[in-house]
Amino acid sequence: MPLHIKVNQNIMEMEYAVRGPIPGRAAELKKQGRVIIPCNIGNPQALGQKPITFYRQVVSLVEDPSRNTDSVSDYVLDLSKDFLSKMESGLGAYTESNGPLFIRKAIAEFINKRDGFDSSSGASSNPDNIFITNGASEGAKYIIDLLIAGKTDGIMIPIPQYPLYSATIKKCGGVQVNYYPDEDNGWTFNRSILEEALNSVRKNGVTVKGIVVINPGNPTGAVLDEKTIREVIDFAKKNNIVIIADEVYQENVYNAKFVSFARVLGEEDVPLCSLHSVSKGFYGECGHRGGYLEVRNPPKVLGTDMSFTRIILKQASVCLCANTVGQLLTYLMVNSPEEGSDPYRQFIGEKQSILNELKDKAAMIREGFKQMDSVECFGRTGAMYLFPRLNKLPKGSTDFDYCMNLLENTGLCTVNGSGFGQKEGTHHLRIAFLPPKRLIEKVLPEWIKFHNEYVNRK
Repeated sequence: MPLHIKVNQNIMEMEYAVRGPIPGRAAELKKQGRVIIPCNIGNPQALGQKPITFYRQVVSLVEDPSRNTDSVSDYVLDLSKDFLSKMESGLGAYTESNGPLFIRKAIAEFINKRDGFDSSSGASSNPDNIFITNGASEGAKYIIDLLIAGKTDGIMIPIPQYPLYSATIKKCGGVQVNYYPDEDNGWTFNRSILEEALNSVRKNGVTVKGIVVINPGNPTGAVLDEKTIREVIDFAKKNNIVIIADEVYQENVYNAKFVSFARVLGEEDVPLCSLHSVSKGFYGECGHRGGYLEVRNPPKVLGTDMSFTRIILKQASVCLCANTVGQLLTYLMVNSPEEGSDPYRQFIGEKQSILNELKDKAAMIREGFKQMDSVECFGRTGAMYLFPRLNKLPKGSTDFDYCMNLLENTGLCTVNGSGFGQKEGTHHLRIAFLPPKRLIEKVLPEWIKFHNEYVNRK
């Protein structure tokens, strides 16, 4: 007879829809020989996006310095040798737990250049407050793990949200505090929406410790403007709340402009934790798990003189260090080839080709929504997703039922809106606009046909 043990109930109750029942069913169908189009997750290379040549050339040389170098430029060769020299012990050894200082300095320079800060100004990035992580998710978990010190501690998250946040809050035993951007106005929100969410839980004894803002949004694709970011900062300052800015899609803005929280914050004394990753943008290096967490204005730990960042370093130390290939790719993400160098033209060409194609594919799918009965999609296109609202479903049917039937009938694997959270009485789905154009052109008419038949069933 097998042993029966009691386990952490918080983990039992965690949900992560992007790897949930619908993708699980998709895996079963694939085993049966069905063609599946996996649009449930932002995983570009799984859908045919080619790696950036410059990145892979450097990675291969750093991993194997003895390989034949006839096909690479002197620029790539010199950069690879320089990286290995600074790493001292190659990619096979542990690094400092927060990452090598030269990589953290490069990240700080990238942030300063992005935000227009002089390295000597008070608003400039501090390498000592940067942590290289296994993807942005690890950095988010570090912060939420620290903030939730008791069962009445809460974290505000936008609804809909990326389920990393709801799952991590659940695992930590904290309180998920929802705030609701206005879908009909392009998923915008203002101070009153944030205050309403805060006041609704304070009366129940919940202490809100942090607020998550995803910009550009996942799953909505919403791109925040400077005014909205300023309102979040002012709200956090008034209420002594730490801002967690998930900015992993900062390259994926298409017809809009990305504005970072750090840039708007400037020298203001509000705790800000910003996340970035090599998984998204135009690089799509999801499997290599590289990213960084930057902390500004770290608070002190109550009852001690210890800084918040010292405890984050302790967390990182338990894992020894982030994987070193991910650290290398993070270094390359913030160190593009210099203009005029041998790989520059190819790099820029590949970057623009990927971003332009993403923009075109999103437009194709949005155009298809116009042919679907009672489907609306709000806001600008950002990130890698569309989050259309399904205003008409058969009686008794949910968006989960819709997405499961869509998978069974067309092979298109999406995620039901309820997996991200949504206003009561609404139904959505999230689709990643990552498949090749030819595949979208093939499946989109099938989806339109399925949709119009499904929602008009008697």
